[in-house]
Amino acid sequence: MKKVVSLTRRAIEQYNMIEDGDKIAVGVSGGKDSLVLLNVLAELSRYYPKKFTVMGLTLDMGYDADYSKVQKMCDDLGVEYKVKKTNIKEIIFDIREESNPCSLCAKMRRGALNDMAIENGCNKVALGHHNDDVLETFFLSLMHEGRIHCFSPVTYLDRTDMYQIRPMIYVRERDIRGVVKNYDIPVVHNPCPADGYTQRQYMKDLIKRLEKEMYPGLRKRLFRAIQDSAIDGWSDYTK
Repeated sequence: MKKVVSLTRRAIEQYNMIEDGDKIAVGVSGGKDSLVLLNVLAELSRYYPKKFTVMGLTLDMGYDADYSKVQKMCDDLGVEYKVKKTNIKEIIFDIREESNPCSLCAKMRRGALNDMAIENGCNKVALGHHNDDVLETFFLSLMHEGRIHCFSPVTYLDRTDMYQIRPMIYVRERDIRGVVKNYDIPVVHNPCPADGYTQRQYMKDLIKRLEKEMYPGLRKRLFRAIQDSAIDGWSDYTK
């Protein structure tokens, strides 16, 4: 846990993600990334020089998932937690019958989460994207869209006057898995029919194979290239 907390704090400080008085909503899907992020921010809120509060927000997609163990975890952390029912699953799979559902799902979830954060008096939303997500998104944009692009560490949404922050951009997915295992984090099973069969999973496997078989150290070099590039928001960090 110490390594993940340290790397998260480093990203927060280098990209100035948190200010005094912030109320930060963590978008809790029930997956490992968001649950670990909630734990890390809850810990940091106890001693970080800039005083902030954190709460967990979950969008119930319509899969009848059980979030009671997440509620118990939040109670133990002393963190407020709320769940809001949505019809996102019905819209994507039953009404629109999307053949490539992930993009639309992500957009709908982001909008609903931002609205829920505003309803609860939050000025920032923290998302659980980690270092592996950064590289996979970069590859997806390059190969599927033909552009050099990645989500930003900090994004300002002028329509809602809300900031999205991604504090775990320095944290490897394997370290998150380690925290889940060692601290018994109550991950909620993802029942989405598209889970595990996405282009993102293919990119994950591709990067792993490239680094193992051809280019040792590829991940670090790619990440450094993204930070030093003109991609929006990435070069705005304190070294």
